[in-house]
Amino acid sequence: MEQVRDAMIQARDWLDDMGMGAWIAAMVLGFIVFFPIGLGILAYLLWSGRMGCRGSRRGWRRGVRRRGAETGNAAFDAYREETMKRLEEEREAFADFMERLRKAKDQAEFDQFMRERSQGGAPSGGQSGGPSGSENRGSTSWGGSPQTA
Repeated sequence: MEQVRDAMIQARDWLDDMGMGAWIAAMVLGFIVFFPIGLGILAYLLWSGRMGCRGSRRGWRRGVRRRGAETGNAAFDAYREETMKRLEEEREAFADFMERLRKAKDQAEFDQFMRERSQGGAPSGGQSGGPSGSENRGSTSWGGSPQTA
């Protein structure tokens, strides 16, 4: 029984190392060979959070990385942990920067819209100079048959 358990753990670790594609391939093969095997793999993927249904996939990958993280060399392990922590902080700082950049762009576009609206002009969204909706009612932009309204 212990050998079966060890083989299952080895298979799980190997599939984790290979990535999500390997898990999906194993599940499909399980369905082909004997459908309860495929259902079992699918249930395991959902239950363990490997499908990303219970939160971030990033957390699963982080857990996989830490499971086999010990190399036995304390200096290297400390260096790697420090580097990974620094990279995670940089990733979070960059994600925050991108979010602020998106918000600033959205705010600028909204401010421009409100300025144009208060001046009584039509908002410019790439539509200026083109035909209005009533002028374009009988044709499509891709040159197909007329639309019915």
